[in-house]
Amino acid sequence: MTVIHAVVSAAEAPADELTDPLREAISPEFLQLMSWDPQVRLLVIPRDHPQFSAPECLVAGCDKMVYYAFQQGLCVGCMKRWEKSGQSIEEFAGTAKRNWRAIGAVPCQVPQCARPSNGMATPLCAAHLHQQKRIYKIPVEEFVRHPDVVPLEAFGLCNVAACYRQRQSPAGYCPAHAQRRRAAIRKGGLDDEEHWRRTTNAISEHGVISLRGLPDRVVHEILYSLQERVAEGVMQKDYLLRPFCDRVRSQQVTTLTELDLGAFNHQTKNIATGFLKHLGRFGLTPETERHKDIWSGYAFGLDGNIYFDKISQSWLREATKAWALDDIPKRRGKSRTAVQSHINAIVQLSDSLRLNRPDHGEDVRAVARVDVTVFLNRLRFLNEQDELSGYAHVRVVRYARRLLSRMRTLGLTQRDQPLHGVCETFGLQADDVPDDPEDNEAGKDLPTEVMTQLCQHLDSLEATGSSEIRTGVELIIDTGRRPAEICRLPYDCLERDEDGKLTLIYDNHKSARKARRLPISGETGAVITAQQERVRARFPDTPTSELKLLPTVLTNKMGTKPVTPEWLASRHRAWVESLPEFLVPTVVTVKGRQVTKMLPFDKAKIFPYAYRHTYAQRHADAGVAPDALQSLMDHRQLTTTQQYYRVSETRKREAVERVTAMQFDRNGNRVWRKAQALLDSEHARRAIGEVQVPYGLCTEPTNVQAGGHDCPVRFRCVGCDHFRTDVSYLPDLEAYLADLLRGRERLAAFAADSWAKAEAMPSDDEITRIRRLVKRVREDLEDLTEEDRIQIKEAVTTVRRTRRVVSLGLPRVRPAQDLRPERPAG
Repeated sequence: MTVIHAVVSAAEAPADELTDPLREAISPEFLQLMSWDPQVRLLVIPRDHPQFSAPECLVAGCDKMVYYAFQQGLCVGCMKRWEKSGQSIEEFAGTAKRNWRAIGAVPCQVPQCARPSNGMATPLCAAHLHQQKRIYKIPVEEFVRHPDVVPLEAFGLCNVAACYRQRQSPAGYCPAHAQRRRAAIRKGGLDDEEHWRRTTNAISEHGVISLRGLPDRVVHEILYSLQERVAEGVMQKDYLLRPFCDRVRSQQVTTLTELDLGAFNHQTKNIATGFLKHLGRFGLTPETERHKDIWSGYAFGLDGNIYFDKISQSWLREATKAWALDDIPKRRGKSRTAVQSHINAIVQLSDSLRLNRPDHGEDVRAVARVDVTVFLNRLRFLNEQDELSGYAHVRVVRYARRLLSRMRTLGLTQRDQPLHGVCETFGLQADDVPDDPEDNEAGKDLPTEVMTQLCQHLDSLEATGSSEIRTGVELIIDTGRRPAEICRLPYDCLERDEDGKLTLIYDNHKSARKARRLPISGETGAVITAQQERVRARFPDTPTSELKLLPTVLTNKMGTKPVTPEWLASRHRAWVESLPEFLVPTVVTVKGRQVTKMLPFDKAKIFPYAYRHTYAQRHADAGVAPDALQSLMDHRQLTTTQQYYRVSETRKREAVERVTAMQFDRNGNRVWRKAQALLDSEHARRAIGEVQVPYGLCTEPTNVQAGGHDCPVRFRCVGCDHFRTDVSYLPDLEAYLADLLRGRERLAAFAADSWAKAEAMPSDDEITRIRRLVKRVREDLEDLTEEDRIQIKEAVTTVRRTRRVVSLGLPRVRPAQDLRPERPAG
């Protein structure tokens, strides 16, 4: 039976149980796109389709495609020739000739002859060539027109299963495969010619991929998977698809799931895993997945897999599945992390039951409160052994309690349910959840020295990743939005109000709030505008309503797919690791004395989400009110915002001790010259025996009791013996002095009655006293060593960060921090 007859028979044969639904899932439109003929079995790459095409080589006449930017507009072959030429790209492209290579079958030139010629140099089939040279002995041009020369019928298709060319002899091969066969015989590699026929590749032809010689099931799997990858937006390259299909044929598998992926190289292995992913998803539904121990998140609208297989006890595993089935529809987004984290808490409970109980926890009726107690003790032990962090300890107990309670409310303790017969005491109570561990760090914000160095190296980020990654990181720094929110920004995300001020329009995906508005600076607007220009130039034909501001460079021919937060984080990590060490002032203890040294900052703490914390801290340090910062961060609750900028009690206590060592009374005298550390009683006294006033502290009891609003001298603090100030109030003192001087000048030039001007005029004594106080504080700072000044500066920053803003009609200091003063405004 000839190969073509075998193909016809295979097409007419009934498909197996899996192939039928797969074949039905392949749309006629896709088959038409690929010019698919089930008898010929050739995929023809549609060069007018954006996912199958790329720009052509710059060399005139060369129709090969250029897929990668590093090729600089040249195909692989022309690029190699250009590198040897020593010419510029422009000179080479204008003068080089196409590197011709004869590919494809050449028919015999005798009219209507169905046999192939021996090649470009011999344009006649073997029979006609013999006649032309041996019998007629005339030139080819005369021979093909000779009346006695008749066309010959074809011998049929080549005996190589993958080949679609005509044989040149009754029992042989096409000319190309005949030559390959002779070469294989010379090398001694043709012991089994039948196996060679089944596994050898078709002759490569540009834009054509042969699926001949593959079982029906494999053919349908390849067609379906390719269809799904096209729908997913993946760029398809024929120079990768062809060797993939050839490797599938060489392994002689009956289904793609039998492939040995170890035999694939990196690029074809990626295609194989992509095909297997889509095959694994075919026919998936929640009904089919819910009975498995590993769920494909795809069936539930989630990414990745959901694992229950580590839960040893069948009753606990089935109950956890029932909880997950109820919980997943309530989740937003595609992430499976929250669901899996809850399941992992039950895995910890399962491990405890397996290790503790004689029956390994298999009998649901035997478990009781004592098993819960053992579970809690096990978690505490793991925490003490540093195998479980403090936060993980709290999270596991909290999640396990939540799931066990929800399982009961779902009715899983009823008859014929997984928890039927479980003891009522088997559960966790609210007091079983340990207290949250104390946070000894001020959020996750990055020091100013680190942020400054990062901003100075942003240009190198573009070289490490891409312009999209650099823009994304810069926008996260400037706006404090979550990485996912920046990654998914639409092209039209910038608006101007009536006053010309810029506003960023974004979606808060975490809280499902759309079209949120954030005021931004002109510099940030310029970054967005420049990125919009790059995107428009890259995707000129895509409507702006469908474009993304940060389109991914992979599988994104139309610019409608954004970069992923994971990819941004990986490129960002590579960039951070490539930078030099970040040296920050750090307080260490040397010989019992605290000193400040410039030590390397842990690069593991520099990640995209840390910029959001830094944004919040930067605005908090600038005096932005908590409710305003809550709005900027787009939080529903103020307590959430406060988690982004807080100073722990330990750090605050150390800072207070440092600034208190430089405390002054109203006359500029040091109050505690030798204070190294305050006693606990002194900290308590400061908490209840003093009240903050605009540029210092007041210790007058009645004024303290009234919260600072019962001052007999109307807040002329520098004239009161109850007034104290320290180095942390120096900016406030300087601002108040400047305000008094400005006010005196304005009053002197203002037209008003003398008594009114005298009442409003700042007194010379107050100005003199404040000048002396400012001078005294500055002199004491200048007397310090450089190391002590650094420590005081850090302590002042910490104290001012947590200070309540006092507004009693006096000036208010709001230090602004510009990490990139050199950047031009938009």
